[in-house]
Amino acid sequence: MAAAFYSVVRRVEELGDLAQAHIQQLSEAAGEDGEGAEESLLIRASAALEKLKLLCGEEKECSNPSNLLELYTQAILDMTYFEENKLVDEDFPEDSSSQKVKELISFLSEPEILVKENNMHPKHCNLLGDELLECLSWRRGALLYMYCHSLTKRREWLLRKSSLLKKYLLDGISYLLQMLNYRCPIQLNEGVSFQDLDTAKLLSAGIFSDIHLLAMMYSGEMCYWGSKYCADQQPENHEVDTNVSGAGCTTHKEPLDFREVGEKILKKYVSVCEGPLKEQEWNTTNAKQILNFFHHRCN
Repeated sequence: MAAAFYSVVRRVEELGDLAQAHIQQLSEAAGEDGEGAEESLLIRASAALEKLKLLCGEEKECSNPSNLLELYTQAILDMTYFEENKLVDEDFPEDSSSQKVKELISFLSEPEILVKENNMHPKHCNLLGDELLECLSWRRGALLYMYCHSLTKRREWLLRKSSLLKKYLLDGISYLLQMLNYRCPIQLNEGVSFQDLDTAKLLSAGIFSDIHLLAMMYSGEMCYWGSKYCADQQPENHEVDTNVSGAGCTTHKEPLDFREVGEKILKKYVSVCEGPLKEQEWNTTNAKQILNFFHHRCN
């Protein structure tokens, strides 16, 4: 285990140096055109990486891999968010977005890959924790959601590259469902008491934040795009955990069926929004329209 920890420290230091160099390039490219709020993301990311470098310069045996990996992950989240915002503002330029999205997904995947490569804790929770793991999955899924949303408005591109759209959709849905499955729902019993019954219902459904709801709506909408634009594509053996209950403790993987998964997750979304969250006025119009589409497609 000590060898694995040392390997993590060394690799995090290397990745931190690469990320710092990338931030330098982004800062130089932004120049005087960079806006305050956006530029602050790069400043914060760079500061985290400088702190990481200092900690890695200390005795390796004394370094805490969990702290180092958390610093690196926070820097990556800020750095990639800066670039995501630029892509969204430019509506994902057709000539360069595919490569840029792939690059951002790679950056956001590094923390998980690092842990897996060094055979650390099976669920990686000892090093990253559920919240950071959820955030990494959410950001990858949300990025692909936004990219696919842009692609579905390009008719000529869809005619030529619907198979590529399907790949992006499958990957995005997989990340979002993964995000929803990191934490187990709270089991309601006599040993657990809640002052607010609606909050209890949400936690028992595996809904821990607004982001969990957005992940459900995003994945349902991506399933709709898959059914609408990729129906003629040959089925692929793309297996994901299709459980949408948030029960990360009991996962099972199976080929993803756009209609089946979309129906399942949007029915739950509507149920939650019109049940425990009724007073919050979450919009369910689009979800119901998609469910109606799935119903007619099935028939």
